Amino acid sequence: MAIITLTSDWGTSDYYAAAVKGVILSRMPNATIVDITHQIDPFNIAQAGFTLHNCFRNFPEGTIHIIAVETIESDVNPHVVVKAHGHYFISTDNGIFSHILDGPPEEAVYIDVEQDTDFYTFSTRDRFAKVAVMIAKGEPLSNIGAPRERLNDGGAFRPIVKNNMIEGIVMHIDSYENLITNISKEMFEETGKGRPFVIKVKGDLYTIEELSESYDDVDHLDPVAFFGTHGFLELALNHSKMASLWGIDLRSTIQVVFE
Repeated sequence: MAIITLTSDWGTSDYYAAAVKGVILSRMPNATIVDITHQIDPFNIAQAGFTLHNCFRNFPEGTIHIIAVETIESDVNPHVVVKAHGHYFISTDNGIFSHILDGPPEEAVYIDVEQDTDFYTFSTRDRFAKVAVMIAKGEPLSNIGAPRERLNDGGAFRPIVKNNMIEGIVMHIDSYENLITNISKEMFEETGKGRPFVIKVKGDLYTIEELSESYDDVDHLDPVAFFGTHGFLELALNHSKMASLWGIDLRSTIQVVFE
């Protein structure tokens, strides 16, 4: 049974998701379609990439992921199918794969498949859905298009390690306004080597000096830092909204300074 997921910035008030599902089910009635989210901020490929990065491995290998964020095709940003970790991703090569994958893919091809209409503003319905069903029915990627040798870089920011400090950024703010940074547990442990540390937010304005296991390890409204299931350093205010109360935005700088 084919599993096809949808990730988009459409919201839920329009017909877009239903139209895409209808096309898939018309071509493959037994397909299982999973909505990952349709609440990505408009055109925010970094947010879409973060979301896929943290959930695609929970699906069985062979799952096909349609990504409908910034889908307009151009010579620079073509439509592609990417295979990685046994999964298939159908998207525009707009830099999103540098946010989803940790390394190069197993395979990537251009999509050289005609659309089902003469309109070019709904490629997810008129092209991506068609390609997803082709893959689900066993078509090799070589039948979909020529190899794409290199994927576009989406500017995914990597933490900087210098002297006794890691400098990262806030790469995601969740619906609770918790801050998820790009500082991994592996980098933290390798750099810190068990030394005392201070986490600095907005320079020296806000600091946290210990790691916890969960939100409730601190009192309500107190700040807490821990490594979440995503593997990155997460900062929060227990039962409150850190981002708005502390004035933190995406890409705000987070520093970890070790003694």
